[in-house]
Amino acid sequence: MRVGGLQVDALSDGTFVARPSYFGAGLPAGTRPDLFDRDGAVWLPIGCFLVRGASGRTILVDAGLGPALDRVPDGMLLVGGQLPTGLRALGVATGEVTDVVLTHFHLDHVGWLFDLAGRPLFPAARLWFGAAEWDHFVEGPGEMAPHIRAGFRALAGTPDLVPLDADAEVAAGVTAVLAPGHTPGHLAVSLESEGERVLLLGDAITHPGQLAEPGWHSMGDVDAALAERTRQALCARLAEQETTGVGAHFPELRRGRIVDGAWTAGD
Repeated sequence: MRVGGLQVDALSDGTFVARPSYFGAGLPAGTRPDLFDRDGAVWLPIGCFLVRGASGRTILVDAGLGPALDRVPDGMLLVGGQLPTGLRALGVATGEVTDVVLTHFHLDHVGWLFDLAGRPLFPAARLWFGAAEWDHFVEGPGEMAPHIRAGFRALAGTPDLVPLDADAEVAAGVTAVLAPGHTPGHLAVSLESEGERVLLLGDAITHPGQLAEPGWHSMGDVDAALAERTRQALCARLAEQETTGVGAHFPELRRGRIVDGAWTAGD
């Protein structure tokens, strides 16, 4: 898709098989069969986005699950491994990525950052992230694969890491925006060019179905109350005429906006 002068390509690292219980332990099987229409499940992408045309930079938003399989309770599943294929199809080598903006440190967003020895897989890239992610995941109780933790620790104190405690411009037209709650330092990314704006929502809104079901919360929310306030603030922005948005697990990674209080998908 184009956002003014920016080229934005959606890439899927793999598949997230979700069930109603992901959005609330009290949601029974059979909830919203229009959404969970494949044996009581919905098959969602593990989304990443490549942004080009911003001051000559090649910016990757999120780094997928990596070559891994993760079993989630209640028969849910994450299967990754496809991001390099998507980059290759776009003609982009890992060494050409100048920046990786991480919406958060959940395992399905950081999986391709480091190899099993903790070496960077995007060797020329700076890693941008919410500063509060470090204390929770790298030094705290948050789940993180040992080689990803080792890779982060090896880069501690270097210019390759850019922790943020306020909104910050990554490049012209690309702004990292604090959107906490799902995780302590969760970010959204605002892309703005020539009067157009797209919000890359990460997991601040996991699925558009949440917009019609305000009681639905993500199983992964660290602070559900704060996550809900953040979702409401993002919904207000998605209702603005010039703004569309897409989350990392939105069906087909299609962007959309809120019209008369309802989600309307676009391209």
